[in-house]
Amino acid sequence: MSFLTRRTFIAAACAAAALTAAPMSFAAETPEKTDVTIAVGGKSLYYYLPLTIAEQLGYFKDEGLNVKIVDFQGGSKSLQAVVGGSADVVSGAFEHTISMQAKKQPMIAFVLQGRAPQQALVVSNKTMKDFKDIKDLKGKKLGVTAPGSSSQVVANYILGKGGLGPKDVAFIGVGSSSGAVSAIRSGQIDALINLDPVITMLLKNNDVKMVADLRKVSEAEKFFGGTLPAGTLYAPVSFVEKNPKTVQALTNAIVRADQWIAKATPEEVAKVVPESYLMGNREIYLAGFEGNREALSPDGHFPDGCAEISMNALRTVNDKIDPKQIDLSKIYTNKFVEEALKKYPVK
Repeated sequence: MSFLTRRTFIAAACAAAALTAAPMSFAAETPEKTDVTIAVGGKSLYYYLPLTIAEQLGYFKDEGLNVKIVDFQGGSKSLQAVVGGSADVVSGAFEHTISMQAKKQPMIAFVLQGRAPQQALVVSNKTMKDFKDIKDLKGKKLGVTAPGSSSQVVANYILGKGGLGPKDVAFIGVGSSSGAVSAIRSGQIDALINLDPVITMLLKNNDVKMVADLRKVSEAEKFFGGTLPAGTLYAPVSFVEKNPKTVQALTNAIVRADQWIAKATPEEVAKVVPESYLMGNREIYLAGFEGNREALSPDGHFPDGCAEISMNALRTVNDKIDPKQIDLSKIYTNKFVEEALKKYPVK
């Protein structure tokens, strides 16, 4: 066999070996479940912005996933979708993992989207012109995104700080977009706890007065005594154990989105999100993003002590939860984030 013939033969053999090995290597990284349904309560909120960015920029597809996102009115509804089996994963509030463990339906959060509640409590300038402090809310109608949602948890915590209990107000679900704005402007509710761009829009138009602003990390940490995790991706423990590669792929996509958001300008974000997110006012959306940017996680990592803080906040709403019966080490994990950061290190 001549040198050229031998070299050609070796090259062909190597190419064949590569073709044979490639599928095996790809299979090792292929998610167990490529079609994944994620339930979310208020997708257009900055609270869930990493989810939208991962979707719009194709990060889920890059990880071999075909993700379907189903939007509900409030986090409690999205949780019900997973419990009922119509969705696989929730993009929702961290504290739900605690309440579900208490119900013997263990869930685990595996990547963080927000490190502050990103919520604010405001009162109507129309029906509460003489508002002075929290106690003035007694007997009033307080709008939340949905009954049982994270907004109600935070609202109850704020009420408790002001000397009121959950039964001292009437909670009304108003959603997290135009419905919430209309409820305040029409006088259907006296106060509202919500997120941006709703809060920024109402403040800009002088419809409301600020009572507690937990969109700022420093104020939230002062209020709660540390980091209160906000939006996460979480799922039943059984799903995570059965589909670790799928969960890793989801985590990779959100970690990339977290990092992209940390560096993006408001204008870049506005170009990526659907037009409907702007609610007809681009400038308010830009201002709202700038005001919430620091509250979004830069890398998806859960900080130490965050589970205890979340437990304390949750127990102001549900004192039937016994801390002795909750294993906080099992409601979240950083192992998928740590792997994602090896693939997509923070730059």
